[in-house]
Amino acid sequence: MTTSLPRHARLPINRCNLPAVILGGLTYQAHPVPLELDGVRAFHQDLFTLLAPIGSHRERAAVFVDYMSAHFCLDDLEEAGLSPGRVRKSRRNANYLRMVRGWSFDSDGREGAVLKHWVETRFGLLARHHAGPLDGRDSDAYQLYLAAGSHGLYATNALEAQLDLLYTYCQYELTRQHPEETHLTLYRGSNRIDEHEVLARGADGGCRVLLNNLNSFTSDRERADEFGDYILTADVPLPKVCFYNGLLPGMLKAEDEFVVIGGVYDVRIDTF
Repeated sequence: MTTSLPRHARLPINRCNLPAVILGGLTYQAHPVPLELDGVRAFHQDLFTLLAPIGSHRERAAVFVDYMSAHFCLDDLEEAGLSPGRVRKSRRNANYLRMVRGWSFDSDGREGAVLKHWVETRFGLLARHHAGPLDGRDSDAYQLYLAAGSHGLYATNALEAQLDLLYTYCQYELTRQHPEETHLTLYRGSNRIDEHEVLARGADGGCRVLLNNLNSFTSDRERADEFGDYILTADVPLPKVCFYNGLLPGMLKAEDEFVVIGGVYDVRIDTF
């Protein structure tokens, strides 16, 4: 019974400190170590120096939002080099917050394609589903997904770099808020078990699954029950939490939503 990430679900290179075959495998779920995107923490060290003495999560969040606005010129895109009048207003406002909120409304939409493609390039985990199964990188479905992601990135201001820093800040916050923890127990509701690629089944309700490269979970089991008759329970490594509602005020539609990087997981699937 495989514990490794299948070859067809990964890229040979990525932009973090562990290759996809390791961070996407079952051993990593059991024994996680921090994931660091190449150069991001060092490049933005001034931000983390500012955050270090601040004891309040809300105050740190405010500093982060202000830093993002200043560093990426989010309130003055002409200063960042965007020519006025040449790009629609909707594209001018396509920043990290819009991507996250767009995911919350429709993870199979344009914003979801941008986020899944960002996970591919940064962590090397290929998307497995976007508005339907993605049957290999040469399939029409995969090419349509790539096109949606490219359209989402068009005429944006270093959007992928914004997402890099959002993830890095998320990991900083999780470390401060959960200093003694390595995992969070999270839940995902589903109406069909075939929405997940089941690699193996155990006799006690346990399953080994290959999750999509980016997934929504909740910390509230009763909330997960609202989304389907099957409840998937997973011990998620903290480094695989990409962002969550409590990271920034009003960030996601659901108060208890966590967006989780995928790979191979041992989970429990219960029915009601």
